[in-house]
Amino acid sequence: MAVNIAIVQGHPDSAPERFGRVLQAAYAEGARAAGHEVRVIDVASLDFPLLRSKRDWEAGEPCSAVTGAQDTLFWAHHLVLFYPLWAGSMPALLKGFLEQALRPGFAMEADPRGIPRRLLAGRSARIVITMGMPALAYRWFFGAHSLKALERNVLGLCGIAPIQSSLVGRIDDPDPAARRKWIARMRALGAADAVSF
Repeated sequence: MAVNIAIVQGHPDSAPERFGRVLQAAYAEGARAAGHEVRVIDVASLDFPLLRSKRDWEAGEPCSAVTGAQDTLFWAHHLVLFYPLWAGSMPALLKGFLEQALRPGFAMEADPRGIPRRLLAGRSARIVITMGMPALAYRWFFGAHSLKALERNVLGLCGIAPIQSSLVGRIDDPDPAARRKWIARMRALGAADAVSF
């Protein structure tokens, strides 16, 4: 069964040699080869303002770059977010994009009981984080706090579930065999992810 997949590339650097971009391309290639429809939102190429008040977030009108991305997110059955770990979290540009795109009226809606209605329910997701440190150190010593916050406080709040993750550590290691292994793994996940959730 063909699935609509939206890939959010959250690396602020648009250079194609960034390993997260190489992995994103492999994932998209695998998904398309399996017959899935793929659209990519490249956050580095979007021009949007940062939110500066609660009023802007709740009642402001998103710009055309954001509404176009929202159309893609709404179209998708499965979301895949790629980003590098910067200062222990996602890059500020990606955080700013998510604040703009996943706003009330699109991703969630107020409920009189105080529990938001989750408007993106029925979608699954994968989060792929690249980092210089070993992935085990990020997960077990640092607690993978930015990953957990994104899963629970952002995507989960919108109703997106289940959510899987891939942590790609030691990306500065020049070992070509390790890189080839990750590229092949991403290609395989692209083919299998959306129908295995």
